[in-house]
Amino acid sequence: MKREFLQQTYQNKKVFLTGHTGFKGSWMLQMLHSLGADVMGFALAPETDEDMYHLVGGDALCESVIADIRDKEAVEEAVLRFQPDFIFHLAAQPLVRLSYEFPSETFAVNAIGTAHVLDAVRKLEKPCAVVLITTDKVYENKEWVYPYRETDQLGGYDPYSASKACAELVISSYTRSFFHTEVYDQHRKAIASTRAGNVIGGGDWAKDRIIPDIVRALRVGEPVTVRNPNAVRPWQHVLEPLGGYLLLGAKMAEDPKAFGGAWNFGPQAGDNSPVEDLVQKALQVWGSGSYDKPELKNQPHEAGLLKLDISKALVELGWTPKYNSAQAIERTIGWYKTYHEGITDIKAFTLEQIAEYLEDKQSVYL
Repeated sequence: MKREFLQQTYQNKKVFLTGHTGFKGSWMLQMLHSLGADVMGFALAPETDEDMYHLVGGDALCESVIADIRDKEAVEEAVLRFQPDFIFHLAAQPLVRLSYEFPSETFAVNAIGTAHVLDAVRKLEKPCAVVLITTDKVYENKEWVYPYRETDQLGGYDPYSASKACAELVISSYTRSFFHTEVYDQHRKAIASTRAGNVIGGGDWAKDRIIPDIVRALRVGEPVTVRNPNAVRPWQHVLEPLGGYLLLGAKMAEDPKAFGGAWNFGPQAGDNSPVEDLVQKALQVWGSGSYDKPELKNQPHEAGLLKLDISKALVELGWTPKYNSAQAIERTIGWYKTYHEGITDIKAFTLEQIAEYLEDKQSVYL
């Protein structure tokens, strides 16, 4: 991933970024700002002062619109006022366990919110590349050893997964109904969806996600509670899929007809590991701590095994993961340890991690 190519694409271009106050969105905002983009963010307000958006001074990096993606008129007003060249739609209800508590709200945010973005795009009278982020959990997960390809069946056991599969159907319907490549010269919109999951990195404080749960326990000296120690996941550092989204958007701008559709972004084949291995590596990097594996009953269903086939992105985009899962965990826990110790400015440290990823700079851990 070379900064020069991405900078040529995004410098001085208008980028509309939904979910910019969230974990992935705050990282994406910093990447876009470092590439010289003019960004408008659209999202709910951050929940705490520890959120990544506050830690990196997000208000100074973009025009921030605080609103709900379920508000169709607000989405449309912002998009049409800003007149973006690119749209990256990250706003979502992203938590599996929370979706069991608020199922209808999850469907409204993830499926109908996506339709609201695409409705606004329909009214945008200029060329625009639109990258809509869903999740690796959109697939009908049979929990087999085979990795899922973009052409595999969609599904979803839990409300979160199903809502994101619904979002994929919304995207497919709008693409075929309003943004078909055969009539590109009439609408001038390129539409793609991206599927990535189990993203880890600094600045995530969400409840019931493994890395934030680990860090919360380590900061107060308590054992880490591991709910599903044998669940296998394709762990990847947050910069990996975000770099893929940016590369995809750049390719779409170059050739709007060739790079639409669905794309998987994940680690290399075979680089999947159980939750317990992640916890052990995290404690090693932190330098202390312990964990336990209590027998939990009546827990909501969560998938035990999920793998992605990233051949399409490797071959057609030329995108390649830079970090393996061990390196992703090292950089993630290193961020939290740096923040916890308070010795190094966390915004500068975050920008170092971005620069290292974009420019192949020497690791900040060496």
